[in-house]
Amino acid sequence: MGDETTTSLRNFFIFNPTLGTKEGEELKKILYYHPVTDHVDVQIKNVGLVEGIINFTGTFGVSSDITSLHTQKTRQIFLEAEKNFWMVMILNVPMTTKVKDGVSSPEYLEGAIQDKVYQSVLRQAYFIYRLFWNTFQNTTNKDGVDALKTRLEIFYSAYLKSLKLAHADILNIFSGIQYLPLDKLTFLKVQCLINGLECDYPQVTHTAFLYNDHLIWSSVEPSDMQVLYHYLISTLLPANLEVELQGGSMQRHSTSPFSALRHGRFVTGPSNLKNAKTTGKVPRIYTFSGPTASCYHLIVYRVLSASLCLFVKAEKELDIDFFRKFDSYISPKLTSLVSDIAEYCSKQVSSPSNVPENAPKFIYFNKFNLAYKSTVHLDNKQSGNVTISDEQLKIIADLNTNGSSIEDSTETVVKTLNDYWVVAKTSNYREFYIVEQQRNAHLIDISKDIKTICETELKGIFFQPI
Repeated sequence: MGDETTTSLRNFFIFNPTLGTKEGEELKKILYYHPVTDHVDVQIKNVGLVEGIINFTGTFGVSSDITSLHTQKTRQIFLEAEKNFWMVMILNVPMTTKVKDGVSSPEYLEGAIQDKVYQSVLRQAYFIYRLFWNTFQNTTNKDGVDALKTRLEIFYSAYLKSLKLAHADILNIFSGIQYLPLDKLTFLKVQCLINGLECDYPQVTHTAFLYNDHLIWSSVEPSDMQVLYHYLISTLLPANLEVELQGGSMQRHSTSPFSALRHGRFVTGPSNLKNAKTTGKVPRIYTFSGPTASCYHLIVYRVLSASLCLFVKAEKELDIDFFRKFDSYISPKLTSLVSDIAEYCSKQVSSPSNVPENAPKFIYFNKFNLAYKSTVHLDNKQSGNVTISDEQLKIIADLNTNGSSIEDSTETVVKTLNDYWVVAKTSNYREFYIVEQQRNAHLIDISKDIKTICETELKGIFFQPI
């Protein structure tokens, strides 16, 4: 066997079949196409092929909606993001070179791509776009098709470069949120700060508070927070941290850079309050939990490892005076609170040296509040930094149940050829996956281990007895 290639993006396009119904108008259907280097005839051919497949499968009824198409070399993922607006992602199937009798031939690894995982990747690509630009239909109605094409080009030309397709896994399906549990007193301090802030600044409609990329508090609906959370931890905060490490975000004159870091700073908004004449870049975002979309200014304020997100209605005008007053108001309060949170967290962290290397690894997901916890993933950067094999990760994704059935209590056990056990346990819209290696173990031994792990790791979380 030769070197193995990884899953990669071949094409990505968005089209609306109702925009070019006459012969010779096929190009009008295409709203965005990647890569732009493909000839126009190739673009029309690829989009036309997908449209033909969709029309063909549509003749079998609503229940036969198509989501993917398998070929030897590619995997095509389809999503009707909005009525008549189709998003298509075409992936190159990983391959390896097989040598037999001195002759090399490619072997395509179809099992390396799991439809459910990459359907989630495509769906997330739509949700992130919608977060900043509202729906496709809204733009078309208000500003026209050309405006939509321009916005799609601006957004996806950058977004597609950030995709980590080779490391997509079960976490893409969950698209969950990591919460930071606090003791009652510390959480009460967080609640008091938020309540005081919203009372003193009534223009702030919603708030969210994160520490070390973990969510502590949010007044935003979970479905909206889910999308914003992933934008924050994967794009906005890492980019700001890079600038910070390069010394680009120091706001105040100080004899020590470390004392400057104890103060807060705006991640979105003016980068230097002392000399700023404008409010800087404050993105507008949309939420969709209500009957209609709501638009807000997103202000992110950071102190050490904590990030405070403020949602201010878009019709409210922001000026530099607001940012200066808010900085003076919140900086000392937040600095004190972050110190308390850091002290609490330092007491909760267990030393990695105390955890056996062969200890069972698990992933937990709660569909109600979208919370997840994982000892399989060593970070939330989708970097491939995991503690189990790709094969075991794929088994977990295969065991992932459909949302309609996870209210039932189920337990599924899989044993691999190399003596690894993968267990999927579901109950009350909660899912728990465990991977452990035990040679010569029996089902009864594994069941005992699972019970112990549930009792130690999921305190207070109810699982129906099987």
